[in-house]
Amino acid sequence: MNVIDKGPCVVRRDRTVLLDCRHPEFDAVRDRLPVFAELVKSPPLYHTYRITPLTLWNAAALGAAPGEIIDSLEQWSGRGLPSGLEDEIRLLMSRYGRLTLHASDGSGELLLRGDSDELLNELEVRQTAEACGFQRTGRLEMAGSAACRGLLKQELARAGYPVLDQAGYHEGEALDIRWKEGDSAFELREYQREAARRFGISGSSGIAVLPCGSGKTIVGLAALEELKCETLVLTSNATSVRQWTEELLKRTNLSPESVGEYTGERRQVRPVTVATYQMLTHRTSKEGGFSHMGLFNERNWGLIIYDEVHLLPAPVFRATAEIQATRRLGLTATLVREDGREGDVFSLIGPKVYDCPWKTLERQGWIAAVQCVEVQVPMEPELKKRYLYAAPKEKFRLASANPAKAETAVKIIEAHKGASILVIGQYLDQLAGLAAIIGAPVITGKTPQQERIELYNRFNAGVLPVLIVSKVANFAVNLPDASVAIEVSGAFGSRQEEAQRLGRVLRPKRGANHAFFYTLVTEDSREQEFALKRRLFLTEQGYEYAVMQKPDSAAQEFNLLPDCGNPHEQEASGSL
Repeated sequence: MNVIDKGPCVVRRDRTVLLDCRHPEFDAVRDRLPVFAELVKSPPLYHTYRITPLTLWNAAALGAAPGEIIDSLEQWSGRGLPSGLEDEIRLLMSRYGRLTLHASDGSGELLLRGDSDELLNELEVRQTAEACGFQRTGRLEMAGSAACRGLLKQELARAGYPVLDQAGYHEGEALDIRWKEGDSAFELREYQREAARRFGISGSSGIAVLPCGSGKTIVGLAALEELKCETLVLTSNATSVRQWTEELLKRTNLSPESVGEYTGERRQVRPVTVATYQMLTHRTSKEGGFSHMGLFNERNWGLIIYDEVHLLPAPVFRATAEIQATRRLGLTATLVREDGREGDVFSLIGPKVYDCPWKTLERQGWIAAVQCVEVQVPMEPELKKRYLYAAPKEKFRLASANPAKAETAVKIIEAHKGASILVIGQYLDQLAGLAAIIGAPVITGKTPQQERIELYNRFNAGVLPVLIVSKVANFAVNLPDASVAIEVSGAFGSRQEEAQRLGRVLRPKRGANHAFFYTLVTEDSREQEFALKRRLFLTEQGYEYAVMQKPDSAAQEFNLLPDCGNPHEQEASGSL
């Protein structure tokens, strides 16, 4: 049978879905599958997706109905679903909302309610709720301490029964925060407004998923402006702290005395305080306590914003479980976690309340169209000999730091003269060698904060055409004019890292609004396997990687677009 004559999908009984890359409906189905499924692997002929309880619960939180999902799968497969799969999808989605959590009247207890006594009987048998201190008080009700709110939600989600939390939130200390008057150049984009609105109607707990460069910080400010309460913002690094502070002062009526930075350099606790995850998890010894975790209770916060929520460290999960009465907003470009704790993000921060496909914003011109290219670089004979006899981990290290990548990077830089180019890598000695060859400065974790800021400013001003950065630039770095990224090495198969690195060039550009993302991979090596895994999330978002051999000149292979820009461009500092 011709590929066009059958449906684009093969739906299996184990809840996996194979999407035929050759089918004319491939692009349309690829855009819709991530609503309720996650990409597992993406070889050239068939992409494999997996439907999980968590993907279905997040779909339910976004308003999807089981009938819609089943109809889509039947339509895409061109035939009926495997026996029992429809019932399983309906069952899993029906569990979202069957258990609800409520505040009791002045007793300090919480009430867990189910929609049937059979459901609570099952919880009693499994002792899931009892392990969290909840006891049966009626046919459809259990009661327990409010202090166990987070733990209960976490354990029930792990048991397959997500809780719809309707116990409410305390208001926090009021704060008069308004958008700054007279800022006529600034206006919320429609998707930013919708993300903030969805957070509000969700009951003020949940996660907004938006691409890098689309203005996630603005969504956070919109939530803060709507709730008008003292707020704690947690983010990934000191550079991001500074950028949040700048946005707060630039976009709102808040005075510098109302905004505090809690970092290694200063410990300011003010009505709006911006801190790093690293500060919260700092301790003087491996066995010692966390010195700054008390920041969660330092003021009467009405909102906690978790920027880059996919990076949330384990100790912050534990602290978050104890503050479930405080509103929580998670911001991220991807819910992918390499440690598999997406379920804990769901139960402790909240469900996904907004998700905008990357390609949708690209088509609307809000982020740049990116051409992704994997350049396969050969090994010299001496390196190949060392590689063959190396241990598995060392094989990856040798392939990642392949010296031949430097020559390839230079040729790509030459092909993009006039562009603002980032070279990104994992290994410091590799980056130092590249700096000597290219003649560009390097930013690593050891670079003092002030020096980093100066280099970023020079790059943004066009004084530095090329900047070399380590993984410290993976997150929350404001480099709006970067239009070419060259990834020379990465962290094994980290999907979240690949997404963040591509995000460095997603900010809208003047003119053609086009950018390039090159990843240099040593051919015939373990690095190719990990590179394929790194691309999974971006493939799900609709990005395809052209594969090319080491070029004599990158310009010979690609029709480069020297003019990159966009008339829609929101001010770069507001595009975090």
